Amino acid sequence: MSLLRIEDAGQLRQRLHDWRGDGERIALVPTMGNLHAGHLALVEQARRHCQRVVTSIFVNPTQFGPNEDFSSYPRTLEADLQALAGHGCDVAFVPGLATLYPFGPAQAHRLSPPLLADVLCGRHRPGHFDGVAGVVARLFNLVQPTLAVFGEKDFQQLRIIERMTVDMAYDIEIARAPICREPDGLALSSRNRYLDAGQRRCAPRLHDTLLALSRSWHEGADAAAISQAGERMLATAGFVVDYVEVRHEDDLQLAQDRARPARIFAAARLGGTRLIDNLALVASQEWRAGH
Repeated sequence: MSLLRIEDAGQLRQRLHDWRGDGERIALVPTMGNLHAGHLALVEQARRHCQRVVTSIFVNPTQFGPNEDFSSYPRTLEADLQALAGHGCDVAFVPGLATLYPFGPAQAHRLSPPLLADVLCGRHRPGHFDGVAGVVARLFNLVQPTLAVFGEKDFQQLRIIERMTVDMAYDIEIARAPICREPDGLALSSRNRYLDAGQRRCAPRLHDTLLALSRSWHEGADAAAISQAGERMLATAGFVVDYVEVRHEDDLQLAQDRARPARIFAAARLGGTRLIDNLALVASQEWRAGH
């Protein structure tokens, strides 16, 4: 079956109703378009779990701050549709603003994720995760998927969506997809295209720093020392640092217990481009066994 481009919510509901009537499982992959290999890996993972895959393409205004890049965010719809057609997607859902915000973004009902949204990127981008939670909730309501796939690069977003799904009683399985990287370690991101040649050569130092900090953590450095060392390393490499922190995976609180799953999180800027990355820390005993 060829890719269907659907903009109308009623048409989408009818198509999905027919598939459900045939007993088919439906997966959702929410995106803002400008698709790269990381997005397409989410689509491929969705296809492995479900008979039908819906990928949404919508640049959501409510998750951008007043001085962020909403107006300049890359919009590459035709290229996105071509890419989806070759990677197992059945429907590209391309809603207009009025479909998701019938009363306009300023008058939209808002979801405010507690606790998990107050740290890391939420501290530096006030209101961002309110916008994320709101648009994902709208997409969940429209598509009513069996499963939705989110990448671990935006791990804070992933945890917020996982918690929202439970809290709001959505009957949806959330699947995690691993971070996709360039050969030099840079995490794939739509914003990487903002980097000039010199910045692109520097950008992999973000991941390199996380790897070095991981070794320090397993050698006994505490969370505060990791944060300070990471900020120094990135600043020396030419980044303007927002944060480097070690936090537990479940509640995103500062890591204190080395037996609990944790990650190193970092956000830093090169010029006007904000990059984020994270690295899972295995339990100390597992790390020692492997070294």
